[in-house]
Amino acid sequence: MAMDEDEGLLRYGLHPAGANLDEVRGLLTAQTRLEKRAQGDGDTELMKLCCVQLFNAAVLEDVLLIWQAKSASMDAGFSIDIQLLCGSGLARTKAYLSSRRLPEAEAALQRLLRCEAAGDFEDFSVAGHSAWYAAYYAP
Repeated sequence: MAMDEDEGLLRYGLHPAGANLDEVRGLLTAQTRLEKRAQGDGDTELMKLCCVQLFNAAVLEDVLLIWQAKSASMDAGFSIDIQLLCGSGLARTKAYLSSRRLPEAEAALQRLLRCEAAGDFEDFSVAGHSAWYAAYYAP
């Protein structure tokens, strides 16, 4: 299923649910795999949109999927904001990552902590970030 950012937005909106959420996860996984293979093979704009959609769904289990996408390449790393890991809030995300005994969870947690210390989460709120992306993607 070849899809770009515009088609993904049209098809799923910014707040997909149910089966559409599973399709977004599948799309993100496929694009992440392509991007990991070679930078530029994946569509990082589509990856970012998928991460925004998952951020809005606020399912903690999606945090590592978003992290894998962000970590796929340098382009993906710049395209996908660290705040998109925190759809359930910064504190809940840090607690979730701390509870996972996986190297990628530890890497994501360390990056979050560094970004938090650098001020990247000053004035962060889930609602505010969601509203910012709603304006960003508005037609």
